[in-house]
Amino acid sequence: MASHSGFEVIGEAGTGREALLKAEELRPDLVVMDLSLPDQSGIDVTRSMRGLLSETRIMMLSMHAKIDYITEAFQAGATGYVVKESASERLIECLETVSSGEYFIDASLSHQVAKNLMKSGEKNAKTTDVGYGTLTSREQQVMRLIAEGLTIKKIAKKLFISPKTVENHRTNIMNKLDVHSAMELVRYAARLGLIDVDLWKG
Repeated sequence: MASHSGFEVIGEAGTGREALLKAEELRPDLVVMDLSLPDQSGIDVTRSMRGLLSETRIMMLSMHAKIDYITEAFQAGATGYVVKESASERLIECLETVSSGEYFIDASLSHQVAKNLMKSGEKNAKTTDVGYGTLTSREQQVMRLIAEGLTIKKIAKKLFISPKTVENHRTNIMNKLDVHSAMELVRYAARLGLIDVDLWKG
């Protein structure tokens, strides 16, 4: 088995179908998914895999730098996105970031993502400014930290509360704002100017 920097390869697959079967059998902590597979899109496989293995982290490796692919990958359940031309430099960094529970976007793409979040927030988010006003001050604080990319553990440490309390706040926030993913929450926060988009520029 190949290993690098604490990571060990426990299985490989050449098609989306094989990837789903292997993942269900091996239940890996982390999957490196190619966006372009012979039988189907890696995004569709990611969506299916997320339904089977909710705890498995999935990072997308792609030759495509288009913002639509990046957004769709995260909406499908990916937690990292690296373009192949910079994979040799970014791969381990992405693996380490994603495995720690955080999101990773290739630095060469993150400025595009920030611009897209600002432009598409109004169109795509199902939330309103009124919804933000229904959050408690603590929930607003937690929301900003989540949108900035902090993990549950880091938020708990920063606010001197338990991870379970942070998770409860996150659930309440998403219910009140009618958002269903971290990316939707980031869009909402970016649209309201609650986070600095420079944070996404890598």
